[in-house]
Amino acid sequence: MKPVLFVFALLFSFSVSAQNNTITKKKFHWGTESDTTAGYTQAVLSGSVLYISGTVGMGKTMEEQFRSVYGGIDRTLKHFGLTVANIVKENLYTTDIEAAKNANSVRKLFYKGDYPAATWVQISRLYMQEALVEVEIIAHLPPLKGE
Repeated sequence: MKPVLFVFALLFSFSVSAQNNTITKKKFHWGTESDTTAGYTQAVLSGSVLYISGTVGMGKTMEEQFRSVYGGIDRTLKHFGLTVANIVKENLYTTDIEAAKNANSVRKLFYKGDYPAATWVQISRLYMQEALVEVEIIAHLPPLKGE
């Protein structure tokens, strides 16, 4: 009889703990059609972590696209009351790593010397064919008072 009660208690505890594993996600869209047709969210806030999806920029040159990309990231951060100081991780994907390295001065102005952990990868193509660079970001909200 005791093994049966133990198994029942174990199964009950699993079902209770499974019910408590939900997370809250706040989503942000820029309001463009591609946000929904491509099946993604521009940014998701879960707990104290903000995940910004790959942001692409407009422009003909890498430098123009860098300005546009980091402007979009800034806009998304501001929506959540954050700044560049909250960024802890950056993944940059580009179709031309040498052109991206040459445009890095634009990126450096954005970060103002407070650079996050970063990974830069050259790929053959991005989702938007005309895009030369795409940047995704992870940022943390500051702790609440008393934490």
